[in-house]
Amino acid sequence: MVALVGPRSTPEKVGSERAIPLTANAKVFQGAMVQVSAAGFGVAATATAANIAAGVARETVDNAGGANGAVAVKTRRGIFRFANSAAGDLITRSEIGKQVFVVDDQTVAKTNNAGARPVAGTCFDVDAQGVWVEFL
Repeated sequence: MVALVGPRSTPEKVGSERAIPLTANAKVFQGAMVQVSAAGFGVAATATAANIAAGVARETVDNAGGANGAVAVKTRRGIFRFANSAAGDLITRSEIGKQVFVVDDQTVAKTNNAGARPVAGTCFDVDAQGVWVEFL
């Protein structure tokens, strides 16, 4: 390539939003935590250590009967409230600023369950309704 000699329309992506191609036969509900699997496709969040948190689904997307990547789910990063785990994994205000871990697509926990749970994000706040998780 050579240096520009005139204006250029440079493509841009907004860092807080993206569309992630879904795994074959996956369904993700609006408001669910979304992960990228080891194969590189989106899934509803689970306690699968190899998955990486990607954000929150902005819409419900169903890839039933579809191949990997046949549809994509729009996700957003930011700070969102999720359900708190229970008993020894209950997140308290003392966890603010620390990593929290995925239990399922709507629940986070204080521990990684001996490495079985992936990081969801960082605990931003805790209130009576749940845990505010920051997805980076």
